[in-house]
Amino acid sequence: MIGGLRARRRARAAVRWATLATFAVALAFPFYWMLITAFKRTGDLYDLKNSPFLFHEAPTLEHVRFLFRETLFLRWLGNTGLAGLAVVAITLLFATPAAYALARLTGRWGERIGIGVFLTYLVPPTLLFIPLSRIVARLGLQDSLGSIILVYPSFTIPFSIWLLMGFFKSIPRELEDAAMVDGLSRFQTFVQLVIPISLSGILTVVIFSFTLVMQEFVYALTFISSASHQTVGVGVPIYLVRGDVYYWGSLMAACLISSLPIAILYNVFLDRFIAGFTVGSVK
Repeated sequence: MIGGLRARRRARAAVRWATLATFAVALAFPFYWMLITAFKRTGDLYDLKNSPFLFHEAPTLEHVRFLFRETLFLRWLGNTGLAGLAVVAITLLFATPAAYALARLTGRWGERIGIGVFLTYLVPPTLLFIPLSRIVARLGLQDSLGSIILVYPSFTIPFSIWLLMGFFKSIPRELEDAAMVDGLSRFQTFVQLVIPISLSGILTVVIFSFTLVMQEFVYALTFISSASHQTVGVGVPIYLVRGDVYYWGSLMAACLISSLPIAILYNVFLDRFIAGFTVGSVK
């Protein structure tokens, strides 16, 4: 009987490990495919019969050299990083106090207003880019990073407010009351107590906002026209796809270089990221 129980446990463990390995391979395969495509010779890119998953000949750097020498890829990376940092800062500046106010200071109406704020996030960009383009034009921000830095918080802030509201609600009010009894003001309690406890949720907001900046396409395509001001999400597909000619090697190299740091960041902070979406815990 004991032997049968151990056999069943080993079988269940084997199934779990097999499932985990399958998911790991499925998640890693896109990065592997981008890697081998980026370093394959041009002739090997279409020779799928002989070497679909491996290098048919020695790896080459021709696609990477083309990406860095013939395009403004480094400039696009810099533009994306600058816009992402600005949008993250603006999102945290407005979403954090707004979420705290809705979670703590408005009673039962806070949750209803929070749901209303979140619903604005669900409005598709295809309905908003025309009126927003008029605002950008009147402000004189056409063809500049300032246009997307102004517009992107319109969809990062609503979701961040909704996300942080759940995190702030998970913090017992007694902790804040005790801090205020000790002499802290409401603002000091928020800065010195609530924010440190909510770092998991705040980190989630940072990663989410920066990822949206990297992958957003409609607004960046509408508001920015010159190549020197483009972000990665627009510059790569526009300038590496010319008519029916796809520069597959350079495309895959650009996608790998752009996505790998974000993937590493997600994995490094995976526990905090999951905690941010599951409302977290109080230490």
